[in-house]
Amino acid sequence: MHQATAKKITPILFILPFFILFLFFMLYPILESFYLSFTASEGSTSAWIGLENYWRLFTDELYWKSMFNIVVILLVQVPVMLFLAFLLAVAVNNENIKGRSIFRLAIFMPVLIDLVTYSIVFSILFNDQYGFFNYVLQLLYLPGIHWTQDTFWAKVTIIIAITWRWTGYNAIILLAGLQSIPNSIYEAADIDGATAFTKFFRITMPMLKPIFLFCAIMSVIGTLQLFTEPFLLTNGGQPDNSTETPVLFIYQYAFQSFHFGYASAAAYVLTAIIAIFSYLQIRISKGGEL
Repeated sequence: MHQATAKKITPILFILPFFILFLFFMLYPILESFYLSFTASEGSTSAWIGLENYWRLFTDELYWKSMFNIVVILLVQVPVMLFLAFLLAVAVNNENIKGRSIFRLAIFMPVLIDLVTYSIVFSILFNDQYGFFNYVLQLLYLPGIHWTQDTFWAKVTIIIAITWRWTGYNAIILLAGLQSIPNSIYEAADIDGATAFTKFFRITMPMLKPIFLFCAIMSVIGTLQLFTEPFLLTNGGQPDNSTETPVLFIYQYAFQSFHFGYASAAAYVLTAIIAIFSYLQIRISKGGEL
């Protein structure tokens, strides 16, 4: 009986540290921030105010401007990135290319670079006075662009930076999807006289649908959580809050103004929006089922 009890308890003891860490560092902060969203918490003081933070948030022009900014970036950046990632995946998947492993490593390298480091490098490249891109424009006798000082080009700068960093990551995932398609399917299509165009749209694309769904959902979630690039590249959402993002909005209220209750409410609204976006993507694509 003693041995039987020991066998039952031993697995629990091994997984207990995880649950303890999860309880204190995941579950408790989630519940505490949810409680704070119903309070007027400023610094060490707090008072219960119910839904006032949420009502205030829905009438906050800056928050909705940040949401508009991130949706614009998302609608442009995610499709462009996935398209480029797919082209890279198809190119690297070509058996005639020598040293394919080197190319795979090269396109994945941007993900391995620290977020802060790459943001600082891009801020130098896009510098209005001595940046590399304006230097190239001057060589072509074209006027320089105020990359981080113009409301339009500031968004473009953010989009270019994100696309550069995450295209290779998605390309590797799509490459894995391409290599998981059995060659026998293509061979059978060749026997039936299918053209390359037919094989691409009738075999490759349908088989990659779940992979595209995964990349799209993760990209949307990542873009909605955008923070580091606008914080470092455009000096915290400038110019004129044109690159303000919801996470940057939350950071400013939580760690600059110390309005933790209002920041918590903004965080939960953003979480709900991310959940809705993910749900709609899954429903539209029928869960990625073939």
